Amino acid sequence: MATKKFITCDGNQAASHIAYMFSEVACIYPITPSSTMAEYIDEWAAHGRKNIFGEEVKVVEMQSEAGAAGAVHGSLQSGALTSTFTASQGLLLMIPNMYKISGELLPGVFHVSARTVAAHALSIFGDHSDIYATRQTGFGLLATGSIQEIMDLAGVAHLAAIRSRVPFLHFFDGFRSSHEIQKIEEMEMEEIKHLVDMDALREFRERALNPEKPVTRGTAQNPDIFFQAREASNPFYTNLDDTVNEYMEKISDITGRTYKPFTYYGAPDAENIVIAMGSVTETIKEVIDYLAEVKGEKTGLITCHLYRPFSAKYLLNVLPKSVKRITVLDRTKEPGANGDPLYLDVRDVFYGNDIQPVILGGRYGLSSKDTTPAQMISVFENMNKAEPMNQFTVGIVDDVTFRSLPVIPEINVSHKGTYSAKFYGIGSDGTVGANKNSIKIIGETTDKYCQAYFAYDSKKSGGVTTSHLRFGDHPIRSPYLVNTPDFVACHVPAYLDKYDMLRGLKKGGTFLLNSIWDAEETKSKLPDHMKKYMAENDINFYIINATNLAEELGLGTRTNTIMQSAFFKVSEVIPYKLAVDEMKHAVVKAYGKKGENVVRMNNNAIDRGGEVAKVEIPAEWADIKVTAAKGEDGKPAFISEVADVINGLRGDDLPVSAFIGREDGTFPAGTAAYEKRGIAVNVPEWQVDNCIQCNQCSYVCPHAAIRPFLLTDEELAAAPEGTVAKQGIGNTKSHKFRIQVSVYDCTGCGNCADVCPSKQKALIMKPLETQLEEADRWTYMHEKVGYKDNIVDKYTNVKNSQFAQPLFEFSGACAGCGETPYIKAITQLFGDRMVISNATGCSSIYGGSAPSMPYTTNRNGHGPAWANSLFEDNAEYGFGLMLGANQIRERIERLMKEHLDSGLAPDTVAAFNEWIAERDNAKTSRAVSEKVIAACEKDKAPVCKEILDLKKYLVKRSFWVFGGDGWAYDIGYGGLDHVLASGEDINVLVLDTEVYSNTGGQASKSTPAGAVAKFAASGKKIRKKDLGQMAMTYGYVYVAQVAMGSSQNQYFKAIREAEEYPGPSLIIAYSPCINHGLRNGMGKSQQQAEDAVASGYWHLYRFDPRLEAEGKNPFQLDSKEPDWSKFQDFLRSEVRYTSLLKDFPAEADVLFKQAEENAKWRYNNYKRLSEMDYAPADTEAEPETKTE
Repeated sequence: MATKKFITCDGNQAASHIAYMFSEVACIYPITPSSTMAEYIDEWAAHGRKNIFGEEVKVVEMQSEAGAAGAVHGSLQSGALTSTFTASQGLLLMIPNMYKISGELLPGVFHVSARTVAAHALSIFGDHSDIYATRQTGFGLLATGSIQEIMDLAGVAHLAAIRSRVPFLHFFDGFRSSHEIQKIEEMEMEEIKHLVDMDALREFRERALNPEKPVTRGTAQNPDIFFQAREASNPFYTNLDDTVNEYMEKISDITGRTYKPFTYYGAPDAENIVIAMGSVTETIKEVIDYLAEVKGEKTGLITCHLYRPFSAKYLLNVLPKSVKRITVLDRTKEPGANGDPLYLDVRDVFYGNDIQPVILGGRYGLSSKDTTPAQMISVFENMNKAEPMNQFTVGIVDDVTFRSLPVIPEINVSHKGTYSAKFYGIGSDGTVGANKNSIKIIGETTDKYCQAYFAYDSKKSGGVTTSHLRFGDHPIRSPYLVNTPDFVACHVPAYLDKYDMLRGLKKGGTFLLNSIWDAEETKSKLPDHMKKYMAENDINFYIINATNLAEELGLGTRTNTIMQSAFFKVSEVIPYKLAVDEMKHAVVKAYGKKGENVVRMNNNAIDRGGEVAKVEIPAEWADIKVTAAKGEDGKPAFISEVADVINGLRGDDLPVSAFIGREDGTFPAGTAAYEKRGIAVNVPEWQVDNCIQCNQCSYVCPHAAIRPFLLTDEELAAAPEGTVAKQGIGNTKSHKFRIQVSVYDCTGCGNCADVCPSKQKALIMKPLETQLEEADRWTYMHEKVGYKDNIVDKYTNVKNSQFAQPLFEFSGACAGCGETPYIKAITQLFGDRMVISNATGCSSIYGGSAPSMPYTTNRNGHGPAWANSLFEDNAEYGFGLMLGANQIRERIERLMKEHLDSGLAPDTVAAFNEWIAERDNAKTSRAVSEKVIAACEKDKAPVCKEILDLKKYLVKRSFWVFGGDGWAYDIGYGGLDHVLASGEDINVLVLDTEVYSNTGGQASKSTPAGAVAKFAASGKKIRKKDLGQMAMTYGYVYVAQVAMGSSQNQYFKAIREAEEYPGPSLIIAYSPCINHGLRNGMGKSQQQAEDAVASGYWHLYRFDPRLEAEGKNPFQLDSKEPDWSKFQDFLRSEVRYTSLLKDFPAEADVLFKQAEENAKWRYNNYKRLSEMDYAPADTEAEPETKTE
């Protein structure tokens, strides 16, 4: 027998590995968490991997999931085996084509990492709501529950589709399976390709649309024949379960693992069993073994692999005759149904059957809610009750409808000898990457099995990450978070008093802390509950100052390699010398092309990572009396009762009642201000004597964490001791001026210090712990001094605008984010009357991730009203928000006009007339609206009451549509174009990162030639779409292309002009992104934008249609002639370009030249537009003579 080949991979890679073999074409579109499947296909094709036909797969990225499904449909009709990869809303967009593909009996295969469908809120995590939404399409539905099952059974979907002509959807749990890393046996192409039914494949190609033998498909049918024709496909489904079973048997022969449409695990004479599908089945198997071993209970599990067609025959074949009670678990919620889908299918099997067990239904694990062994024990205990609960939930506390099973304490049911570890890191510090590397080292250099899963909050880089690792001598089937670890590491010192990191740490376990203090000071910094826990549980406590070591070694804030080495040193899961050697091999593999210096720095980090120090635990710590932490006075109830709980990683503990009153997903504004993450290593310190009071630091701050304040002498005198300020200049000379930093909200990017134009920098980055006294000073400035934007006109210039309060603050965006400064500036000018529609993407995730809401209110309670609908419909959603509000304002005007002569008080008539005259004047709208309210409150006429009921609509609103280039250039372009073409007064801001940032950096139509992005592994081959010029062709759309880092003033003018313009406006903003891989880091993101314009990579312009009526050119080219000699250097300043040089040097040479030519072509086009003459034609000119 051949030696088994093991690989360490995640579920997405396992699915792609098989899909690649059987695909000739892949039509793709990115969506989390399925995107990496398509990325693997693209990368393998770019590097020449062959499928079963000896060819590279043809990979095509479409503009949307609906487009991808259409392309799959067409490719299949042409006779090519075609696959796609998707999830959630993306899968739902494919449904119309799924009906067509199945109706036309085409053997396509969709691989789906099942994900929650957005309802009251968006969730990128996993459940089966998307899968169940497709069960009526005619596709076969094949479920897998572990990484090994994905590898083994993904091919069955392809093989069965080819033979049966029925298309298949193969699914597994999003994130829990798609992103879980396991050491598994690899299925090799030579083992499986002989299973293809070549006769069926040949017939498929014979049926393909071909002008050599033409036919007509996709006809329109009338009532006389449609019904009969639809029923004609029945025979193709009749024996489909047998076809699947046959292929499963053949896979079983290859792997030695038994597969059937339904499989049984447990006691042959079990009375209580569970029926489920997906990753929870692995947890249930562990629980069945535990109950048998510890309690002697005989229980069982039926795993559903073939969900459609649902085969009663194969279900009953494996059902123990002894069964008395069955619980069917569903990972979805169908409101209003008599039960969830799998439950109803199982009930139907037993209708009229001789066997009549009690059948119970339960719901679990929505949105990847962790599903633990304790929860499954609760399910089995429910069946033991005299009156078990039906239609229950498990894993939550439902204190509203009381349908939840009891929550019982967690237990450890994994194999003895399984070692588990848990790591707390911060997004982009490299912790996750290091742990993925650790898993591969252990998996590939030892005989141990291993598993890794990574949990994130929904912030971008800078959010908390937890890595869950397990190692053991037996296969690991624990698809849930590590709750009882042997080892815990904290890579971020600021987390000590934020999270209960020692919860569940085993007696005698190990805690490793990245500590910026020595041993004695570390002890003083530990919270009492940690001290007590370590003493009572004999915890081994180690520290290492990885933060200082990283800075010393030139690694900046990336402590990951040091902490990885420290983990191997302390845990001894493998010999430390072996670990060091393998880590250094991994460094060469990962960084070898970046030069010897980078390799040397990382190797030094590995060596220094062994410098851990053990801290002895004082015995008296066991006697500490832990008192409950005192809550902060003045916090709103929502913050203390909900937001703080979620931010403290205890959201799983919240009961259903916590969301009464916000069932529709509504969250209050401004909650991000209470989070105070304190994640920066260094923060800016204001050098008062050097400051020239330009306010540029505030303008560019991605998180609104640094702001100018104007103080009276009295306010300065009352400020916290040590507060310094300087005399204001120009229009602010009557006040004192101070720059204030919110150190706990700063992410430490350093852009403020970088852009400071003072000869001697007025901002110097200093360690966070040296600046903590600034926190009270910030509170005083923000709450007591406030924002004096009435002293100067904030609409005049950049400096003045920064005295206005930002109504977008402290978001979860990456440190140095190139997008958020654009948004912040808009809210400073118009935020008190803004309505924002936000496309799904980075800007919606940092803009509205529960519980931290960065959009906030001013002292009057006014601020941006923000909402997200979907990815694809953002422009239309924003358009609808505008239509509805404007219709109500039309009603107000009608009511006023109809009653002007009906005996209203003179003040009321005057207020109505003034409002009618000024209703669309943004500058006066609030003042005239307040007059209407005042008059109506005095006047008792019925119309006044009616208008007061609508008073929230009186002020002219500023409607904005925000989104990224993936939305604007691709999936949402049709809707965006329609909204712009409407001519209505709506503003659009496109945050152009030139990739799909939120899903990990896939190419969009905004990606320029030569850029390496996911789905463009060998470099983008065609030039960037010119969205702005396309919009200009309408002639009545205001368009601006901007880059704040290049011209702060040009962007300021653009947003002011766009909002003033009485029609549609489009602003396209160049946004440096962490996905670009800036060589100088995201602390230079503003400089990178400046370099982009200076080199000709990006161009600045404004197109104002109003100028044409004045006889002026509406197109103004705002950027100077570029220095083209800098263009290639600019490309080489970003990894997205230089990586092409390393991997495909020949293509890089061609594409880099093409990129420069494209940029010159674009610039010359803009130059021609700027030189056009719009002066009125000479009316005295002789008319043109027509000839016959």
